[in-house]
Amino acid sequence: MSAVIKYDAIVIGGGHNGLTAAAYLSRAGKKVLVLERRYVLGGAAVTEEVFPGFKFSVCSYVVSLLKPNIIRELMLPKFGLELLPLESTFTPLDNDYLLRTADEDQTYREISRHSPRDAETYMRFGPLMGQIGMAVRPILETIAPNAIRPSLSDLGSMKKLLNHFKTLSDEQFEYLTKLMTMSSADFLDEWFEFEPLKATMSASGIIGNFMGPRSPGSAYVMLHHYMGDIDGAFRAWGFQRGGTGAVSMAIARSAEYFGANILTEAPVEKVIVKNGRAIGVVLENGDEYQADKVISGLDPKLSFLKMVDESDLPSDFVTDIKNFRIRGSSGKVNLALDGLPNFTSLPGDGPHLRGAISISPSYDYLEKAYDDAKYGNFSQEPYMDIIFPSVIDPGMAPPGKHVMSCFVQYAPYDIRGGWNDQKREDFGDVVVNAIARFAPNIKDIILHRQVLTPADLESTFGLTEGNIFHGELSLQQLFILRPAAKWANYKTPIKNYYQCGSGTHPGGGITGSPGEMAGKKILRDW
Repeated sequence: MSAVIKYDAIVIGGGHNGLTAAAYLSRAGKKVLVLERRYVLGGAAVTEEVFPGFKFSVCSYVVSLLKPNIIRELMLPKFGLELLPLESTFTPLDNDYLLRTADEDQTYREISRHSPRDAETYMRFGPLMGQIGMAVRPILETIAPNAIRPSLSDLGSMKKLLNHFKTLSDEQFEYLTKLMTMSSADFLDEWFEFEPLKATMSASGIIGNFMGPRSPGSAYVMLHHYMGDIDGAFRAWGFQRGGTGAVSMAIARSAEYFGANILTEAPVEKVIVKNGRAIGVVLENGDEYQADKVISGLDPKLSFLKMVDESDLPSDFVTDIKNFRIRGSSGKVNLALDGLPNFTSLPGDGPHLRGAISISPSYDYLEKAYDDAKYGNFSQEPYMDIIFPSVIDPGMAPPGKHVMSCFVQYAPYDIRGGWNDQKREDFGDVVVNAIARFAPNIKDIILHRQVLTPADLESTFGLTEGNIFHGELSLQQLFILRPAAKWANYKTPIKNYYQCGSGTHPGGGITGSPGEMAGKKILRDW
């Protein structure tokens, strides 16, 4: 019998946050092992050749929130990080369209076609949201304190944040308060009048959450998506050359450069706990590895209700984790195409195909889509966020062919009657029909399609209930409450067992932030 190998730290899950934590620990000289269940690294940020010659960012599909200091400290460009800007946001309408681009003058002219007042307002709105986003960043970049039993360092962090908020202008504080409490629809109604503009902007407030644009709290989620940048361009969104899996691979190569050992097809069965302390893991095949620290990049449900026995946790903590809202509401449809869709309202090629395409013509359209989900059905006319990765990066598809990424809401995990093959295909048909309303040729150019329901996201990517954020970004699940009071600082009730996934502060998206801050917290605790 071979001896059990000992590491300083073991990371469960090779998603981008787990890899980020591993990279920071390795960078500090620790002996680190990453264990990934699947054959490929990346978790939800993964690129796969689903059909011969066609490469898809199967799950997560755009990048903006990846922190600049992580890019710098982990030397990610050296290992393949190359972000390409998305040029526009295009909202097709039945008899017209809305187009916003990186060119402010062009965007002003386009919005003016619909509302000169909104065009003027839009020029003020963007910078203000940018300012509020920058004002919130210190919260996102602070390890959440234990607000119930604060330590001296926790008190210091809270004082620092309080002093920061004292620097905000009255206007910034007012709008920040509104964004933390209002619906995205109500907030935008105070600014704009053109319905498709408001609906498209509000859509970022429903992504990955079980709520509609008129649901209180959706304004914060909208703000969350305003807080990224690409190469210093605040609020910019981009696509990684090679797909989002290339982001994960860049982080993995960085971790390996610093000395980490990464194993794929190595599913963890359990964390080994003795006398209230994590001492290692056992794989499904029976292999054991020991470590001084064990870090879970999985969502809170898997980290605490599967990886360890409930008897090793306080009952109130178990209750908090069971009550942690993690409802999935999203599906993904990936299409391999023989050409490009031709949108009736804006025919042919152009910048509108080199950015995001939002199927969000009105608040009522989005709310109706949400209504379907509330009553246990997928949306008959779904909201979609669409990009054409192969237009931005031709290497994603064979010459003359294209790939189309469709992020879709709503598709409830707890669908009436349960998900099955027929419902999956019906869901795919609904998505294609919704696109065909604005681009009738879509049905003629589809070569292959991949339809992923929340149940598929759960079984394939280990996302409980298919939630892409590892838990909803609702007010009761943010900062000091993510995922539970007293345990938002990446520690857990089990000594030397840590968490670093998107279910921790500051939440989801390809940010690397939970992994980075967990890694730095662990190093301070060492």
